[in-house]
Amino acid sequence: MEPFNPLSSLCFVCILLLFANAESAKTHYHDFVIQATLVKRLCKIHNIITVNGKFPGPTLEVNNGDTLVVNVVNRARYNVTIHWHGVKQIRTGWADGPEFITQCPIRPGKSYTYRFTIQGQEGTLWWHAHSSWLRATVYGALIINPKEGEIYPFPKPKRETPILLGEWWNTNPIDVVRQATRTGAAPNLSDAYTINSQPGDLYKCSRQDTTVVHIDSGETNLLRVINAALNQQLFFAVANHKLTVVGADASYVKPFTTSVLMLGPGQTTDVLIKADQQPARYYMAARAYASAQGAPFDDTTTTAILEYNTASCSLNCVKTKPVFPSLPEYNDTATATAFTTKFRSPRKVEVPKEIDENLFFTVGLGLENCPRGAPSSYCQGPSGTRFTASMNNVSFVLPSNNSLLQAHYQGIPGVFSTDFPAVPPVKFDYTGNVSQSLWQPIRGTKLYKLKYGARVQVVLQGTSIFSAENHPIHLHGYDFYIIAEGFGNFNPKTDTSKFNLIDPPLRNTASVPVNGWTVIRFVANNPGVWLMHCHLDVHITWGLAMAFLIENGVCELESLEAPPVDLPVC
Repeated sequence: MEPFNPLSSLCFVCILLLFANAESAKTHYHDFVIQATLVKRLCKIHNIITVNGKFPGPTLEVNNGDTLVVNVVNRARYNVTIHWHGVKQIRTGWADGPEFITQCPIRPGKSYTYRFTIQGQEGTLWWHAHSSWLRATVYGALIINPKEGEIYPFPKPKRETPILLGEWWNTNPIDVVRQATRTGAAPNLSDAYTINSQPGDLYKCSRQDTTVVHIDSGETNLLRVINAALNQQLFFAVANHKLTVVGADASYVKPFTTSVLMLGPGQTTDVLIKADQQPARYYMAARAYASAQGAPFDDTTTTAILEYNTASCSLNCVKTKPVFPSLPEYNDTATATAFTTKFRSPRKVEVPKEIDENLFFTVGLGLENCPRGAPSSYCQGPSGTRFTASMNNVSFVLPSNNSLLQAHYQGIPGVFSTDFPAVPPVKFDYTGNVSQSLWQPIRGTKLYKLKYGARVQVVLQGTSIFSAENHPIHLHGYDFYIIAEGFGNFNPKTDTSKFNLIDPPLRNTASVPVNGWTVIRFVANNPGVWLMHCHLDVHITWGLAMAFLIENGVCELESLEAPPVDLPVC
């Protein structure tokens, strides 16, 4: 079956709509200065990389349809790029940001201006560095309000608060990942989690700087929760308060109420919270959802405080310890699954029914044999190996002299190939006892080519190679529908009956269950090169990634824009 190609007349309609929508849209200009900044955390002074000296970085607020122009000046000693996580970047792949995928890095002393328009998205996204592990401290919220004159599909809350969940090391995160790369071992665990950059009451030297969120009795507020942690899914709860989920990844969802959230790194969740409890102080708290059996993890808990604004509370609440929420056990996969499977779109949506590309991608860890002649210090993984990760047995290798998008646009040979396998090279019991002969992937820079307009289904199948765990898989340049998830090996004969083709949620980051699978669908209507990867940064460091190459369509509005003149050079 030939992929669906929009008629040329639709391009003319798109042009008319573009001009109609542009009338009320605004352009927002920002300067991001990447620089070293001194901060105090966990009793010590640290020199961290920030944007404009802020940690977290600036919150950007726009309306659906607006354009952002962000000039990034690199005054740090590391290469840097900025990724606008979840922004669809229609035809503006040059602004997407992943290092050596859509651009070469911004070198120290250099600058680059990101220019892109928000199209058809409302809610909470975020931005972060996409170069090495700089996003440990280089990140911030991106809030997209409805267009001028339009409203939320729920009563407007009195106030809104971004809640950025982070991960903190007592050392330079770049040194952490460099040591892991040098030794082949797992990286050192983080020393704390944070809420809006503060660890909270339960950590040393942190009580007086604990984040405080204020609320008035009886009012309903909107919390925009973002998991900006590098390597950990997190549970989040507020003591004695229910949370009504109304959005995720800048898409509205059918509202549902819960006492706990689970977010993988990269995911956002918008929740309404009503101040319907006795005026007091209540802890917000987050701690790990650690799905990998036997693997070490940071088992600490970060807190913030929800404080009622009343005369009685202001006098007495500070004298009493805040109420602490009930959080799930670290390995509570049942609670995580119950949460992720509640998401639905608010109404019936246009899910691709006919499929042009039916893909099956295994995702997971592996072990690389120690190279012949290498010193033992280079192979400190289990049994003298090196940790690795892969999709369909290919461990992704970033190019170093060109970005993939530049190589594609300019026709530069030898940078990548387009032979990423549509199915695993070897079929095996993916979630069973996997033979060690399958533990070592091949290394390569392989892309999968899609025609413009192709209707795509991807089965993301977790594996138990070395260690099974929940993987947050993020696709750049697109939202996608999550039509089903389950445990064990995906079986097309029985599991297709579980597909939700009526009101599945629209996301940009999907949690693939531990020892399970997730099925997503999207239409390849955004030309360019788009990275798909695990948002646990240690996993992308090890190669758990691939990229789609989407060809141009039939007219200008279906084609990649020309690169900007200030695009960084390698």
